[in-house]
Amino acid sequence: QVQLVESGGGLVQAGGSLRLSCAASGLTFSRYAMGWFRQAPGKEREFVSAISWSGGSTYYADSVKGRFTIARDYAKNTLYLQMNNLTPEDTAVYYCAASYYSGTSQSTLKQRYEYNTWGQGTQVTVSS
Repeated sequence: QVQLVESGGGLVQAGGSLRLSCAASGLTFSRYAMGWFRQAPGKEREFVSAISWSGGSTYYADSVKGRFTIARDYAKNTLYLQMNNLTPEDTAVYYCAASYYSGTSQSTLKQRYEYNTWGQGTQVTVSS
């Protein structure tokens, strides 16, 4: 059974940091591109960051560039999102997702429909 389980969310003050984790099981982790998306109340789910299957290419939404870092650990089958200098606008449920896409096109990896497996999400709340 393919499963993605996020953890690491919580309540943090503006300017603080959090590290999200996404543990993958039931799939060959090294063959999947991975992404993070987020959804704030009343808004569409939006792209945050992605990393290619090889780990050699990373992509970020403009709103998080320079503050968030995506990484993956193949030995642990785990995806990470280090989030620094958080603002109230970062408040959302964060989801990790897996895509069998083997290319390195950012425009492709930003699309929700490219991902066929999703986690249940973890809440991140940033207070002002």
